[in-house]
Amino acid sequence: ERRLPGEKTIATINRRTMLGASAALTLAAPLSAAGRTPPLAARPPMGWNSWNSFATTITEAQARETAAIMQARLLPFGYDVFTIDIQWYEPEASSYTYNARPVPTMDGYGRLLPAPNRFPSSSGGKGFAPLAADVHAMGMRFGIHLMRGIPRLAVERNRPVLSTRYRARDSADTSSICPWNPDMYGVDMRRPGEQAYYDSVFALYAGWGVDFVKMDDMSRPYDAHAP
Repeated sequence: ERRLPGEKTIATINRRTMLGASAALTLAAPLSAAGRTPPLAARPPMGWNSWNSFATTITEAQARETAAIMQARLLPFGYDVFTIDIQWYEPEASSYTYNARPVPTMDGYGRLLPAPNRFPSSSGGKGFAPLAADVHAMGMRFGIHLMRGIPRLAVERNRPVLSTRYRARDSADTSSICPWNPDMYGVDMRRPGEQAYYDSVFALYAGWGVDFVKMDDMSRPYDAHAP
């Protein structure tokens, strides 16, 4: 995998409060104005992700076996975030390299879904909810990897953006691509539908019980897309 130093950034989701993020930011403003600093986390997120062991290929059976090992061997030392890394949505993922023209599993709104041939419990629209619930029952949090942007296949098929009159091509920037991964186009935040698309993605994943999102391909400058 060709990645630049510092290329990954990590985000967490609190699935009960994520949709109220705007309200939280509003409440945080008076604290800053009063000169009080919000408390920092005692430590960064600690856990395991599937990349180094499985690259793009991890299956549900492998994930469950590894989560049980993590519960027994790492959880007692505070490592509590179990993360499925890149291309969990790719039915044909096979190695440390990427298919040149992937056909990711998506819903009708261009949002990535687990490949059911690799994650059978996701069938029937369940997504990662069953696996996340079982990881939670082990006393751990559940995370997934996500590339910035919108799937190129969603743009090719011009999928609608949930609860809007816009479509994928309205918000995608087809000139904004990752040099080492072919899955996504960038999203131009100046265009209509862009925030609604991201909101719909994170609402879906929060609904599955995802606690943590490992965001990727974020470090190169995208200032041209700033509002």
